Amino acid sequence: MENHHQKFNRRRLLGGAAAGSLIALLPEPVLAAAPAPALPAVATPLPLKAVRLKPSPYLTAVEANRKYLLSLSADRFLHNYHKFSGLPVKGEIYGGWESDTIAGEGLGHYLSALALMHAQTGDGECKQRIDYIVAELVKVQAAQGDGYAAGIMRRRKDRSMVDGKEIFAELKAGQIYSGGFDLNGAWSPLYSIHKVFAGLLDAHELAGNTQALAVAVAFGGYIEKLFAGLSDEQTETLLKCEYGGLNESFAEMYARTKDARWLHLAERLYDHQNLDAIVARRDALANTHSNTQIPKVIGLARISELDPGKPQYAAGARFFWETVTQHHSFVIGGDGDREYFFEPDSVAKHVTEQTCEHCCSYNMLKLTRQLFAWEPDGRLFDYYERTHINHILAAQNPATGMFTYMTPMMSGATRDFSSPENDFWCCVLSGMESHAKHGDSIYWQSKDVLFVNLYIPSTVEWGGQGAKLSLDTRYPYEGQISLKLDALAKPRAFSIALRIPGWAKSARIAVNGKPVEAKQERGYAIVRRTWKKGDTIALELPLDLRLESAVGDDKLVSVLRGPLVLAADLGPSDKPFEGYAPAMVGNDLVAGLTAVAPAEAVYRAEGVVRPAALTFKPFYSQVDRRTALYFRHYSESEWSVAQAAYVAEQARLKDIAARSLDVMHLGEMQPERDHNFRGENSNPVVYRGRSGRDARKGGYIEFEMKAARDGKKAGPLVLGVTYWGSETGRDFNILIDGTVIAHVVLKEPKPDEWVDLEYPIPAKLTAGKAKVTVKFDPQNGKTAGPVFGVNLYTAKP
Repeated sequence: MENHHQKFNRRRLLGGAAAGSLIALLPEPVLAAAPAPALPAVATPLPLKAVRLKPSPYLTAVEANRKYLLSLSADRFLHNYHKFSGLPVKGEIYGGWESDTIAGEGLGHYLSALALMHAQTGDGECKQRIDYIVAELVKVQAAQGDGYAAGIMRRRKDRSMVDGKEIFAELKAGQIYSGGFDLNGAWSPLYSIHKVFAGLLDAHELAGNTQALAVAVAFGGYIEKLFAGLSDEQTETLLKCEYGGLNESFAEMYARTKDARWLHLAERLYDHQNLDAIVARRDALANTHSNTQIPKVIGLARISELDPGKPQYAAGARFFWETVTQHHSFVIGGDGDREYFFEPDSVAKHVTEQTCEHCCSYNMLKLTRQLFAWEPDGRLFDYYERTHINHILAAQNPATGMFTYMTPMMSGATRDFSSPENDFWCCVLSGMESHAKHGDSIYWQSKDVLFVNLYIPSTVEWGGQGAKLSLDTRYPYEGQISLKLDALAKPRAFSIALRIPGWAKSARIAVNGKPVEAKQERGYAIVRRTWKKGDTIALELPLDLRLESAVGDDKLVSVLRGPLVLAADLGPSDKPFEGYAPAMVGNDLVAGLTAVAPAEAVYRAEGVVRPAALTFKPFYSQVDRRTALYFRHYSESEWSVAQAAYVAEQARLKDIAARSLDVMHLGEMQPERDHNFRGENSNPVVYRGRSGRDARKGGYIEFEMKAARDGKKAGPLVLGVTYWGSETGRDFNILIDGTVIAHVVLKEPKPDEWVDLEYPIPAKLTAGKAKVTVKFDPQNGKTAGPVFGVNLYTAKP
């Protein structure tokens, strides 16, 4: 059994190992030692427009996404842009996040997705839509008169929704206030604006729209004036609110215009609170919002490429990647629980239904590409491939083209997919981009070396060598991979570097049916020869079953076959899961898995899974099934001892879940918005891995919770509240719809432990109501909370 994060370290060692170690990976006569470096120091991806996908799950995903993109309306995404500029509105605003104060980010993502889809497929309609959107933004900027081009909204204190542009006058005046993700009444406005810049830059690069860069430059001038008037202290306060990868956008604008003001602005967008630790190569990620940090680091990496005086930024980016992939990631490559990083090496404590936000993996793959360009290393694409297959593909339902927000790791959980027009979560929007570019990183080049990093059926034109190649395979379901030179003007010498995954115990390579010697370096088998049209190189990789333990806990395991993570099928997602989280028992678990349909990676586990036999299939493909991905591993003797306690704990958790009507995770962005959170003089807090909120003197926190199930009366209700047991000197009232149900004075109810206290709710306060408003109101000059979770559930009979 191996830990997949330890595997990355081993691959790094192999990159410089002696020939004797390498022979274990590629037996003679396939491998010969490399006396001198055979791989170049840097690499660039072949253009997306040079790659065309062949039939495979990846092409299916692209086509489902193309259908969805073309079903959407540019004018509906442009609604706020037109409205707030005084231009005629041409389409009704979309629902979900597009109707909230983060509105407008959808247009930027949509531009990027269209540009990527145009490059990936050559679709002409995508190009027409890009040109139309950019032309409309030109009109918007003309109407605004100052370069502004955003669609954000702002919620005033009277709860009215207005044009978000008005916050910028306050910000310039130094009036900056934020409740975490809120900035002066708008939801992460700089994050939303970053997506517009990114979309414009993609339209410029991938679709050849020169106007797009001009729009970005004009809008950049507006943002530049904002920061020009702020002190360093005010800038730091402003940057406590999520700003996406805006630093990357301005760095990229500098790269394209050579105007030094954009690099200066990019470097100004540096929040010391989080980035100092990363640059100092210190893991302080626990309890920070995952997708807030990753785009910043991508920006640091881009700045380091453009500013020779910032080598520490490159070192920080490398450290961040190592830290996230080796200490904070799940087996599918995703990270985060309820959108937040947790303590390093504590995956086992976070196998929940709120894991693996898609945006995080989307951005981690972007960072991986950057690092690979600096120094090609197969282990980077070991991570990329794992995440690409097992998380990115898992986040789309190819039958509907819809997307998940979270991809749950908890046994029995189901994936919740978006609706076509009334969600537009960040992960819907990044999903539109992810599934427009599956050919993005298959092939890389450097001088006369072609890297093949992903084994995805495709064709590619390698302009540097005047070659056209085709890749055919059923990988990862089968281990045979064929790469053929379909066209080559004349015989010429160059190298083809095939990635040998870190999990592969052996590999075989042949050219035109005959075994060849291949050098190995940094995770690649390199074949150099004089090639001619029609030559075919064949790679065979063994797809053996194996177990991997969760980082930090050898007793929590997952089943893998090659790069595929397999999951037990627990039934259809439209039916409740009635059982307990399954466990695996025995000393030789792999031997208990029998191939049922090996060509589809389907296995049956008999005897080694408790409480009953289960069928294992690729996790990513089980879009409409409930699954089990992690298994607590017991020996037979351990299982006998643990079974009773295991069943009792599962029953307790299941009972709580069954009685729960609603759960509120305070201090977290999306739950607070879902529950219409309101508060004053309140701060989000994080302690011991849990998010929460307090309310200080003169303030309050309140939010809505469901008080009925499916419109039916639920019976007597109880409010369960979680506190840290060492709190003292807290004095507050808890109210339901304005009526006090408890006066709470916390005096260390359970020191150094989490404590759950229950407050019965008088029946008259919930009778006939679908929702109630819960309020925590400080008393006697004291603080309410911090409250780390609120659960509304039915009382036990």
